[in-house]
Formats: sequence, C-alpha cells, structure tokens
Amino acid sequence: MAASSSLRVSVPQQHTLLLTLNRPSQRNAITPDLAREIAHVLNWFDNEPSLWVVVLTGEGDTFCAGADLKSWHASQSSGIVTEQQDFASSLHGFASISRRRTSLKPIIAAVNGPAYGGGVEIILNCDLVVASTDAVFALPEVKRGVVAAQGGIPRLARVAGHQLASEMLLLGNTITALEARDKYRLASSTSLPPQLEVLPTALALAHTITSNSPDAVQSTKEGLLIAQRIGNVDEAVVSHALSGASGRVWNGRNVKKRSPKWTNPAKL
Repeated sequence: MAASSSLRVSVPQQHTLLLTLNRPSQRNAITPDLAREIAHVLNWFDNEPSLWVVVLTGEGDTFCAGADLKSWHASQSSGIVTEQQDFASSLHGFASISRRRTSLKPIIAAVNGPAYGGGVEIILNCDLVVASTDAVFALPEVKRGVVAAQGGIPRLARVAGHQLASEMLLLGNTITALEARDKYRLASSTSLPPQLEVLPTALALAHTITSNSPDAVQSTKEGLLIAQRIGNVDEAVVSHALSGASGRVWNGRNVKKRSPKWTNPAKL
C-alpha cells in the first residue's frame, strides 16, 4: 500500500498495520488530502484479510492538532460546501476515523504527544488508547467559535458523563494525560508510558489481540458497536447473535483444547 509523505504506512509485525501521521512541522494537522488518503488506506485495510489490527500514531512530539487551519479556511472561503454540509455528508467523520463504524477490526491510538480538537475526536473513536505521560488533550473549539461536531460530543458524554463532558467541551481547557485517564476516561492504558515507549506499548497490545481468534475479536467488536446503537440489552444480544461476524464464530472451529493457530478471517 503506497502512501504520500504526509502518511507513513507500514506493517511492523504480523497482522498489524501502522499508520503514522507525518506532518510534524504542522503538528500532524489533518488536511482534506490527508483525510482522503487515510480513508483510502483504512478502506483497503478493512478488506485485507491478513491485517487484523491498526495502530495510529503521530510523527514527532504531537499526536494530532486537529484540522489544518490553512486548508480549513481555504475550504470555507471557497463557498462550494459549507461546514454543516461537510459534516452531514461525511461517512467516517474527521480524518475518516472519528465516526468510522463500519470496521470490525480494532483501532489502537498511540498518543505520543498533545491531541487537540479533531485529534481528540479521533481518539474517542479508537478501541484502545495508549497515551504518553506528557500528552495533553483539549477540545478548544468553543474558544475558536466552532464546535466539536465530528463525534466528539456524544462520545465524550458517553465515556465521561454529562457534567465532565460539559466541563471539557464548554471550557475548552487543556487536560493532562493523568486527568484524561482517571477523570475523563479517555485513555484505556493502565500505565502512562514515556513518549518513546508509547508505540512499543501499543504494538504489544496489538500483538496480544492478534494472538486471539480474529473471528472472535471482530465479532466482539461488532457486539460493542451494536451496544452503542441499541440501548435494550436483549435486542442488542439478538442483533449480535444473528450478525455475519458471529456466524463465523459459531461454526465449531473456534473451540480448541490445544494451542490454536488462527488463520485469516473470511471476508463478510
């Protein structure tokens, strides 16, 4: 899979895709071109049976500063598409990640440094988050006269609760990695490793996931996604049980007494 200078794509270990935002001088801010490139790569990843997990990180000292403001101003001043229209028509949200609901493969954020705006919205839609001890997080949109409208509001309310989400969203202040993990529940890692250990820690989590049955992992993630859409437990259980991913699991081949050797899952 080829990529531009703004996005590095690699396979650092078996079954694991690594995406590195590579605009360190622009704090890895997302341009429309970079967003389209991420979408192209992730669509390919979703359909590549040999890749089971993706890890996302940033080059340099910043994870992602959100939208590239120069590109954003150019897009808005063009008058071709309004921001409201862009949000409403965006299938997968900011950077093709913040509202991505079609992928059953786990996404791990390796937050190597500060995350702002859309960068936080990306993190909120990842399945696992490893944050550097010196990372900071902010949704400062209200300070700029805009809104965290690409999935950040409902997801933060879900994980942090209404009042803590209100505190972060309405004040627009910056929080530490410790606060993000312990107060706002934005980071899933029990440890907050130093910056140089963030990516190895995330890759170790990916390795643990890929040692499990990919069919079972993908069915489990589908169950989590269904739970977000369906509030009733019984309805969610039935919907999950009858899903295509669950059908791959309950075929008897997953029940093994010896150490299994998993193969690539079939395409849905």
